[in-house]
Amino acid sequence: QVQVAESGGGLVQTGGSLRLSCTASGLPFASYRMGWFRQAPGKEREGVSCISESGRGTVYADSVKGRFTISRDNAKNTLYLQMNSLKPEDTAMYYCAAGLKGQWGLLREAAVTYWGQGTQVTVSS
Repeated sequence: QVQVAESGGGLVQTGGSLRLSCTASGLPFASYRMGWFRQAPGKEREGVSCISESGRGTVYADSVKGRFTISRDNAKNTLYLQMNSLKPEDTAMYYCAAGLKGQWGLLREAAVTYWGQGTQVTVSS
């Protein structure tokens, strides 16, 4: 049974940092392209970042470039998202996405094989 679970969300002030984690089981983690998406209230879910199977390739949405860092530990079946210099507009539910398919670098919901339940990130002004 596949399980994808996020943790690490919370309430932080503008300029603060958070690190999200995503653990996955029941799937070949080291063979899966992984990513993070987010959905703010009243908005569509959007891609934040993705990482290649080895971890050597990464892609970021323009809105988070230079502030967020995606990484993975294949030995621990864990994906991370380090979020620095957080802004109120980063407030959203953050979702771990496992098994992104298709053209490299495209952050599309339809390309995701498995989703986590999400973890809430709230940035206060």
